[in-house]
Amino acid sequence: MPAHGLRALTLLTVLALPWARAGAQVPDPRLARIDSLHDAMQPAAALAEAKALLTGNAGHYGALWRAARSQVDVAKRIRGEHEYTRAIRDSVYAEAERFARRAVAADSSDAEGRFVLALALGELSRTRGGKERVSFARVIYDETAAALARDPAHDGAHHILGAWHAEIMRLSGVTRFFARTLLGAGFMSRAAWDSAAVHLERAVALDPDYVHHRLELAEIYVDMERWAEAAAHLEAIPGLPTKDVLDDLHRAAATALLDRVRARLR
Repeated sequence: MPAHGLRALTLLTVLALPWARAGAQVPDPRLARIDSLHDAMQPAAALAEAKALLTGNAGHYGALWRAARSQVDVAKRIRGEHEYTRAIRDSVYAEAERFARRAVAADSSDAEGRFVLALALGELSRTRGGKERVSFARVIYDETAAALARDPAHDGAHHILGAWHAEIMRLSGVTRFFARTLLGAGFMSRAAWDSAAVHLERAVALDPDYVHHRLELAEIYVDMERWAEAAAHLEAIPGLPTKDVLDDLHRAAATALLDRVRARLR
């Protein structure tokens, strides 16, 4: 993705996202090839390249966060809810988390390792029950905030943080009570619809061509009953390029949501 829920806590519908960015300058041509394969939406090939690079240098930061990013994209393509399928998908997300944690250990000062850790955990959380998903919320928030502290213009991190605010706000009363108990009332009080909108608006401003930024923002506007603004973003989506392995599904979701929004505008 360029530089880049808890709906029952689809925390980070992310989370659907391959946003970790390639970087302005990549001196190693092997990293450039990984990024090229990523941009071409060939995550399995990108992952193989990253693993090959890690064979010779297990602590290579650039290869580690790219391997995590590719693992997430591979996992997102594993569709279906059969128990065996879910187990395979979970194992791939778990491997992405391990790569991301190794990346943060190798270089805690850079945004990408922090971002892909939040991304991997967000996607993994989607496979869990509501209460268990809540347990991921604190680390996702912390890692995303850390990524933005290192790179305030990281569109993917803005997306995740905006989605975090939205999904906390969408919690049922029972789950919210559990979340307050687990995370603390003070931490939960950070969530706000305005913050959700601000972060997704920033993500769209940074990468207006990224389909999932606009879809997530439109969903937040629907929750806020800002119907016309939601419609504007949804109407823009059909003309946007494909940048994510799930963009076909994102476009279908946008079409269905636009029908609902237009009905409210009549």
